[in-house]
Amino acid sequence: MTDFRTLVPLLGHGSDPEALRHLRILPARDAVHGPWPEWVHPDVVEAYGRLGVQEPWLHQVQAAMSAHDGHHTIVSTGTASGKSLAYQLPAVDAIHRSVLEGSVTLEASGAVVLYLSPTKALAADQLTALNALGLKSVRASTYDGDTEAGERRWIRDNANFVLANPDMLHFGILPNHPWWARFFRRLSYVVIDEAHSYRGVFGAHVANLLRRLRRICTHYGADPVFIGASATSADPEESFGRLIGAPVRAVTTDFSPHGETAVALWEPPLTEARGENGAPRRRTAIAETSNLLANLVCSQVRTIAFIKSRRGAETISTMAQRHVDEVHPSLPGRIAAYRSGYLPEERRELERRLRNGELLGIASTSALELGIDIAGLDAVLVAGWPGTRASFFQQIGRAGRAGQNALAAFVASDDPLDTYLVNHPEAIFDISVEATVLDPANPYVLGPHLCAAAAEQPLRPEEAALFGPTAAGLLDSLVERGYLRRRPSGWFWTHPESAASMVNLRADGGGPMSIIDSETGSLLGTMDSPQTHYQAHTGAIYVHQGASYLVDELNEEDHCVLVHRAAPDFYTQARDITTVEVLETLRTQGWGEVTAHFGEVRVTTQVVSFQRKALISNEILGEEPLDLGARDLFTKAVWFTVPERRLVSAGIVPGSIPGALHAAEHAAIGLLPLVASSDRWDIGGVSTALHADTEMPTIFVYDGHAGGAGFVERGYERATTWLGATRDAISACECDAGCPSCVQSPKCGNKNNPLDKNGAVSLIGSLLRNAPRARSLGARRDRNPH
Repeated sequence: MTDFRTLVPLLGHGSDPEALRHLRILPARDAVHGPWPEWVHPDVVEAYGRLGVQEPWLHQVQAAMSAHDGHHTIVSTGTASGKSLAYQLPAVDAIHRSVLEGSVTLEASGAVVLYLSPTKALAADQLTALNALGLKSVRASTYDGDTEAGERRWIRDNANFVLANPDMLHFGILPNHPWWARFFRRLSYVVIDEAHSYRGVFGAHVANLLRRLRRICTHYGADPVFIGASATSADPEESFGRLIGAPVRAVTTDFSPHGETAVALWEPPLTEARGENGAPRRRTAIAETSNLLANLVCSQVRTIAFIKSRRGAETISTMAQRHVDEVHPSLPGRIAAYRSGYLPEERRELERRLRNGELLGIASTSALELGIDIAGLDAVLVAGWPGTRASFFQQIGRAGRAGQNALAAFVASDDPLDTYLVNHPEAIFDISVEATVLDPANPYVLGPHLCAAAAEQPLRPEEAALFGPTAAGLLDSLVERGYLRRRPSGWFWTHPESAASMVNLRADGGGPMSIIDSETGSLLGTMDSPQTHYQAHTGAIYVHQGASYLVDELNEEDHCVLVHRAAPDFYTQARDITTVEVLETLRTQGWGEVTAHFGEVRVTTQVVSFQRKALISNEILGEEPLDLGARDLFTKAVWFTVPERRLVSAGIVPGSIPGALHAAEHAAIGLLPLVASSDRWDIGGVSTALHADTEMPTIFVYDGHAGGAGFVERGYERATTWLGATRDAISACECDAGCPSCVQSPKCGNKNNPLDKNGAVSLIGSLLRNAPRARSLGARRDRNPH
């Protein structure tokens, strides 16, 4: 590959483009090897040798040794560091030896392995890797929604390395555990791949699912070792221990080699277009990334562009193809999109073309962020902050995987957090990555899992502790509400319907709504009820597998949404009005006259309108009112109270207080992901100059999930760091009176009015005047630090 210094101009706009805010060189790293553990069977060593692995890296040996010695283990190292070998080694060795010894019987002897990954693509990739070993003793099979019904019984009875996902474990395996009795009796290892992806409400669901798994294993006399593989995180030992509900050991030092990587922080320019209230707008990250991808593909640089949304991946691919076609008509066919929702054979074909170099450019959701083997890429583009530093480094690590030098670029979206990060590179590179945030005790998550556990096997009193200290009280509540029956021996599920249907692992609350094509009558998919007011109201654009549909009717009485095919050049965004009632204060900290609170609240939200926005420019094309009912959300919040006299003394006149509070609230929501592994859309906020419960000016930020997701609690714990970064982000923005890059919010029901940008800076400064000192995330805006 060409040296990275010659690649930077290929991004466009010359060797020193205005959009380049910072260039950081991540140094190359040499490999450190370790000897094969003595317990590894020679056949296994020979199998890896045939694949070119003559000596493992030291962290692979350390993790394998820990798991083999019976310790739950998490290996948390960088992209392409060979984490799969770390868990394959003890797992494959145990299987191989048990087959050679002929000890596979109905008794609890021999060895089988259960592998869980968040995506089907990753499981398929692991299956390929296991088959490549060429060991006839290893009978590996995927068991997921794509598995033919006829194959499932064979897998239960014959496979000894089953690759599944949490959804299949929840719906297919645990409710039918008697069919899997022979498998569970011999279960030696459970592998949790990409463990850092289990965060927030999804993480809480998976944590309780794994407690149910451990309970069923105990029922069959098995005590498997759990092995986690994760991107780097702040405290993998604590977070993986919380995920599985048991103490673990962590291996965190990465001894694998990696080429030198140049990381460009790229901020799209301001345009002449004006947004809400006349605010300036930047060129969108989608349009900018499309150009960069086209430039790199035209130079034969193998590139992957990451973006969070399915629609974004499709749009980047389409736009890049159009740009390339104008220069090199032979190259557009070598650009494609990759995302969830494709058929399995479509995904496999794209992965094959990417590996062998047929594709020069690909636009992908996080589906390819995970450990799929796509070595040999030269460049990575990240369109919009992916949510966490762990994900960011996971994504940019896709380039340089074969040891060569590489180029990566983070393209900021028009968002406070993105703007802050491209201008404060130390917040990316010099601060440790986030810890994984999840709360298994969330009663809205734990309650349905207790019902599912009781349905799988009556829940004995001594087993309740497995689900945490709040489980006993919650079980009594479930009995009172008629979900469970209490008997002297424990709690029983006595309803005819499946208890597993009460749980939606990847969402929460409200039950599913059917999305129906009104022209054909076919069922397109489902959506959780709380989402429908925002994403499936009348007039909304709904996207399914790359096809766009216009919502004709939201019918809540019949639990369905009627849609028809459309091809709009816009998307829709709902606006809401929200109030917050304090139910209970759980924790407080005083900063002089200012107080930070954490506790339980009731959030009442009503979606009042929606905007149509242009796909490429984000220009507002129109807004229409909606007549939808209000909804209550019982959740957790952090809130800050400050007397009005304190604000006046900071130079904020009484008439400016609402705008200052409102602007500070918006920016704080945008910057919370800096300290908590949240997404902006996971949280919400409210500000008021006189709140009925606090009786003073107050800013609320709350978790957007019933019972809370742990995000705002992390914000409370790191409040001074969070608020300091919020102030710095507002101060550093180039606009005069507020824009989407600092204090405007795309979901504000008050149309981003009133907002006082300068007042927000003064307000946050007043909040922090007597606060404990926090580690600075930087406050300097440097135009040409490279």
